Amino acid sequence: MEYRFLGGSGLQVPVLSFGTATFGGGTDFFKKWGSTDVAEATRMVDICLEAGVNLFDTANVYSKGLSEEILGQAIKGKREKLLISTKSTFPMSPNTNDFGSSRINITKEVENSLKRLGTDYIDLYHMHGFDGNTPIEETLYTLDTLVKAGKIRYIAASNFSGWHLMKSQAISDKNGWAKYVGHQVYYSLINRELEWELMPLGLDQKVGSIIWSPLAGGKLGGKIKRNQPAPSDTRIGQGGAMGPALPEEKFYHILDELEAVANEVGKSMPQVALNWLLQRPTVSTIIIGARTEEQLRQNLESVGWNLTKEQVKRLDDASATEPIYPYWHQRGYAQLNATLKF
Repeated sequence: MEYRFLGGSGLQVPVLSFGTATFGGGTDFFKKWGSTDVAEATRMVDICLEAGVNLFDTANVYSKGLSEEILGQAIKGKREKLLISTKSTFPMSPNTNDFGSSRINITKEVENSLKRLGTDYIDLYHMHGFDGNTPIEETLYTLDTLVKAGKIRYIAASNFSGWHLMKSQAISDKNGWAKYVGHQVYYSLINRELEWELMPLGLDQKVGSIIWSPLAGGKLGGKIKRNQPAPSDTRIGQGGAMGPALPEEKFYHILDELEAVANEVGKSMPQVALNWLLQRPTVSTIIIGARTEEQLRQNLESVGWNLTKEQVKRLDDASATEPIYPYWHQRGYAQLNATLKF
């Protein structure tokens, strides 16, 4: 397994990490992702560790805490062998103060996550989304206090826009507080908006990209092809996928090229889609998920080899999209914007 530093930090993470949103299936939404129980979760953790995948990603909101509880059970006796990433911000209940990035909510949710996970510390703690109601200073001071208390080792953002992240970094710099070293983001062959602003920001500020939904909720999983819709028993077939849809012909053009490259290299379509992501700037780790042991083992085969530059370019060209303003204008003057050349 290859390991990379997470942004500008000293934390090394595997290029593949394991996402546990499939653990539990405790709500109608997350049942569409999976319902992995403790026994199967323990087996998957062991398979990951054997392969060198030692970073496990969860969140308080995944099945309303059940994902964290199952992960906590699955890692018993193995805590020092692995890294845990979890998150808060989204509502855990309709109650006031049960959401957001306020001091009261972050402090409460960190304590709740520690109990569910059965650990004394969290290696990487994310703000799952940007809270526009709470002063950024309050959020970052609270996170810095938790880092100094040893309850959190590193902090990260998720689903921020460019100014959210840049303003946060500037405030941390000004006050000498812990800075976001990672940004968990949506990115794949069919959704490349990350490249417009967040990727150049990540390069400039040394913020590592942690990729969620690298197969676009199953759209790149190989079960959908031209004239072959998603099977009804898949996550996408059940309506569990997220993200905007591409025009149909553009989508199938990408799948056609992805299938052609996969046939050339003797790999599956999802393995090629994941390997393509590993060639992109700022990418520190890709979160893979799996409902079954077979899916997990297949995803693990996406590393240990590389697409050729020509194959990467073919996939780049097939999936290229015209950016919105001001990004298309900036790209017209590439000599002024070196970080846009990828």
